[in-house]
Amino acid sequence: MTQSKFKTIRVFILMAILAFVALYTYEQKRASTSWYKTLEIVVYPINVEGSPVIDKYIRSLKDKDFTIIDKFMAKQADKYKLILSKPTKTRLGKQIQILPPTPPEPGSGIFSIITWSMKFRYWAWKNTPDDESNLRRARMFVLYHEAIDGKRLAHSYGLNKGLLGYVNAFASRDQQGQNNIVIAHEFLHTVGASDKYGPNGEPIFPIGFASPDLANPYAQKKAEIMAGRIPVSSTESKMPRSLNSCVIGKETALEINWLKLDQYQSM
Repeated sequence: MTQSKFKTIRVFILMAILAFVALYTYEQKRASTSWYKTLEIVVYPINVEGSPVIDKYIRSLKDKDFTIIDKFMAKQADKYKLILSKPTKTRLGKQIQILPPTPPEPGSGIFSIITWSMKFRYWAWKNTPDDESNLRRARMFVLYHEAIDGKRLAHSYGLNKGLLGYVNAFASRDQQGQNNIVIAHEFLHTVGASDKYGPNGEPIFPIGFASPDLANPYAQKKAEIMAGRIPVSSTESKMPRSLNSCVIGKETALEINWLKLDQYQSM
């Protein structure tokens, strides 16, 4: 075989692979946002620090520790008259021993982000083989850290292509409620929701406010889930304690296909 023929075959194979990936991604996106069948969320815990404390916490986790995510989704879906009464079913997956590729720093160029997302998708495929269809299965990889006063966690990510989440969380029962907020937030990214906070991390008015029509917009009791915080002034906000203090706003509902455009405009 000549070198030119070999190169042609390599290009053809590469194009075929890319075409398959594009087709699968399209079908995954269509299936996961049709909302006529319950979407599975699988939480895969990772001991990112190699700590015995974290291992003990992970061993204590059960499916029931994440049921509030499904209750939240069901309650919000009912608000928007979604036909499907149970949009999600969350369960605990196996502990993953191999660390995923580290995301680029915030503000990195688009090429760095694309490269990381491709590496992350490959890592996910390699470490959680597709033994069952991923068309309606979102895989949330939760990297647990020891809960130390003053410790801050790096940014978490949800990939719109691939139904994959990269979540940083604290290995603490006291933090379980807020961990579930982050998991739900990143899950919603995987089905099309966008962030509703600005560069300074504060909720954007009106789309990042749970109740934007209040006479006093800073008398908020809850957080819009994609803003992630409850605004208390033009420059201050606070973290909700659990998903019971969060809502899915109409902008987010539109993005994840819980609302049609005409319904959104009439609200």
